[in-house]
Amino acid sequence: MASRAAAGLLLCGVALVFLVLLQGTQSVYIQYQGFRVQLKSVKKLSDLEGQWAPSPRLQAQSPQPSVCHHSALPPDLQPICQSEEAASIFQALRTIAGDDCELCVNVACTGCS
Repeated sequence: MASRAAAGLLLCGVALVFLVLLQGTQSVYIQYQGFRVQLKSVKKLSDLEGQWAPSPRLQAQSPQPSVCHHSALPPDLQPICQSEEAASIFQALRTIAGDDCELCVNVACTGCS
């Protein structure tokens, strides 16, 4: 009886690991100018920009978009901040991330079904 319970627990554990892995593979990615970012990160970018206003002094001192200085910027978006074209790349990603990406009609979007 104990071996059946252990087998059941093992099966549940394997199923849970499989579901976590499956969820990770279901992410939608946007590929643009050599950067590959998750759709959910781009959506978070829009939220961060809407709720955070850096000091005017910081904006004047840095050539990077202000969102690059936000501590909650998703890790997959951080490399974009090193690009000289970061502001235009972020703008393009926000445009691509519209409904067209979730519907998989935009060639820059991958991983959607």
